[in-house]
Amino acid sequence: MSSGNDCQPQTLTKPTLGEKEAAELVERVFGLKVSWVRPLPSYDDQNFHVRVSAEGTDEYVLKITNSEDSQEPDLIEAQTQAMMFLSAEGFPSATPYLTKDGNIMSLELGDTRHGSKKYMVRLLTYLPGIPVAKIATNAQILYEIGKLAARLDKVLSEKFQHPSVKSLHRGQFIWNLANVPLLDQYIYALGQNKYRAVVEQVIEQFKGKVIPKLSSFRACINHGDLNDHNILVDSSSASLENPQYRVSGILDFSDMSYGYYVFEVAIAIMYMMIESPDPLSIGGHVLAGFESVVPLTVEERGALFLLVSGRFAQSLVIAAHTALLYPENKEYLTITAKTGWKHLMTMFEVGQEAVEKTWFETAQAYMHHPPAPQVRGR
Repeated sequence: MSSGNDCQPQTLTKPTLGEKEAAELVERVFGLKVSWVRPLPSYDDQNFHVRVSAEGTDEYVLKITNSEDSQEPDLIEAQTQAMMFLSAEGFPSATPYLTKDGNIMSLELGDTRHGSKKYMVRLLTYLPGIPVAKIATNAQILYEIGKLAARLDKVLSEKFQHPSVKSLHRGQFIWNLANVPLLDQYIYALGQNKYRAVVEQVIEQFKGKVIPKLSSFRACINHGDLNDHNILVDSSSASLENPQYRVSGILDFSDMSYGYYVFEVAIAIMYMMIESPDPLSIGGHVLAGFESVVPLTVEERGALFLLVSGRFAQSLVIAAHTALLYPENKEYLTITAKTGWKHLMTMFEVGQEAVEKTWFETAQAYMHHPPAPQVRGR
């Protein structure tokens, strides 16, 4: 979703290639003849859905990383190697098509109207499915998403080994949940937004109640952006009344970093709330799925409300800041804001104690009635 290790996003880092330039890039770098290309939405990279005239898998995503992140090849390699590792472990993750030189990525010159900027280019397998944002979520898929989040972090933390993994220690990376206090320097982007006071309240409570407890949380590698547009699903049943979904794709590893298990479940809860007509009920189902793999400690559970609130604050503030830099991409950048402000306000109006009670009681109910094993579709 986001740009850079530094907490200062820079202007004009997003690539702006046209479809013809994208097709030429695929042919020149990967040696594939493009028969069809369409732009895909992206936060600050540029993505194209590409169909090629080749045997076997013929659909890909051309991912052109923004010029700022492109200066960190070790980080992009770590993300790509993690995707390859997860695919080999049975997760529905994209894998790279190698360049003509046999590499997983290539640094290319482009976008000359903004000077000679270089962008890291990858061609990734295209994953089928519908974004969670486009379905009416039910308890079953929310539980599955929670379970997936825990399994993903656990296997990355326990088994993923590569020399580039050290680059996932990302310091002041603005999207790492530990860095909610850094939002202070972007809050100006909200202007005189009537909700600004609640964001300031989140930041202050986060500083006082979460930061001092970080050392008691269990560390891991986080995907960091399991949002409703980065998880693809397909239906594993024909029932229209009670559809059963399975996760068919996990997208966008650009926010990967070292963090904590509780960060991942908080991020997933927040994004699953976005499109829900009953957002406060969501957390318990996601939490139950997560805790079926990685049960949270008392300290981690105690921080969950402020971690979810902190992610709302990150998403809303950084989107407002980035929309000032890229007004032409404002609609995509502010997707979360359409309902995010309302949900954050509701959380604070209802209060931490009542919200936690709803989440924890819902999760507890799964202990007595665990879900049936999922039947996989063909």
